[in-house]
Amino acid sequence: MRAYNFFAGPAVLPVEVLNAAAAAVHEFNGMGVSILEVSHRDKAFEAVLNEAIADLKSLVGIPDNYKVLFLTGGASTQFAMVPMNFLPKDGYADYVDTGTWSSKAIKEAKLFGKVNVVASSKEATYNHIPKGVKFAPGAAYAHITSNNTIYGSEWHYWPESGDVPLICDMSSDIMARKIDAKKFAMIYAGAQKNMGPAGVTLTIIREDLFVRTPASIPTMLKYTTHVEENSLYNTPPVYAILVVREVLRWLKGLGGVEEIEKRNRRKAGMLYEVLDKHPIYKPHIKDPNSRSLMNVTWRCTDEPTEEALLAEAKKMKMLGLKGHRSVGGLRASIYNACPEESVKVLCDLLEKFAASHK
Repeated sequence: MRAYNFFAGPAVLPVEVLNAAAAAVHEFNGMGVSILEVSHRDKAFEAVLNEAIADLKSLVGIPDNYKVLFLTGGASTQFAMVPMNFLPKDGYADYVDTGTWSSKAIKEAKLFGKVNVVASSKEATYNHIPKGVKFAPGAAYAHITSNNTIYGSEWHYWPESGDVPLICDMSSDIMARKIDAKKFAMIYAGAQKNMGPAGVTLTIIREDLFVRTPASIPTMLKYTTHVEENSLYNTPPVYAILVVREVLRWLKGLGGVEEIEKRNRRKAGMLYEVLDKHPIYKPHIKDPNSRSLMNVTWRCTDEPTEEALLAEAKKMKMLGLKGHRSVGGLRASIYNACPEESVKVLCDLLEKFAASHK
């Protein structure tokens, strides 16, 4: 029996994807070698890469004037690459601080130029998404983080940026719901939450941004380097990209982003309903318009009660429910591949636990 997986990342993958990935480890594409052994220059792997790019464009609705890249270094490297490529020394960028990862992005951007934090929910312990966010017309770009994995908030509206390029870190909710990709000049995302395993990072970049890239930055840190070589300038994370392809195939088979969004809303709705119903549970995000569909966070009335709940969950093979070490509490990460059945079992446990602790 598989465990009920609520880890925040690396996170749950569909069983069908695991099976396909396992088979490719033994033999890839009928070649008599493993995917772990095949050259990234071989046409068989290039076909995997191109299929992943094509499926991603189709699923997300990416226009033709955007380039899709698979890079390494996680979203944390993008925190530096974005300003390195797109923030002029005499310019400034606008950032919105909605949690730990946006604050880390701000810290990195300040190494390369002036940063204005135009809105923040930090003083409220990141318990909401700021409303009415406005960006300065002269900003080089505006940056937001769409989903806050640690505190459990998510943008449910996209701020208007006018002519200012809007850049978004979508690491933990990409393809969880339908978006209008044209609203963004750039989207980036670590794969290990909703797209595949750790080790590969997606970037989707509008072509007009590339003219900003200074010639003076290191070759590997220029987006143009990777655009020119279709993500094959150096050896990419071959196996991780194959798993991403399998996830995209799985998502297409379900009916695409529209179908997975319906499932995600059902899962999150079930869980928030239980947490709101019982006084023993204290959801961190109280505003329904700020609540994450991916990471549901809460506290119990006290820490011993939380430990008791975690102990009960462990008996039932529920993994990953302990909150991030920086904030404590509890967290259920219910990404695309988290089955509805897992959420139902968790809800049943929460109901029974609440009834026994009145």
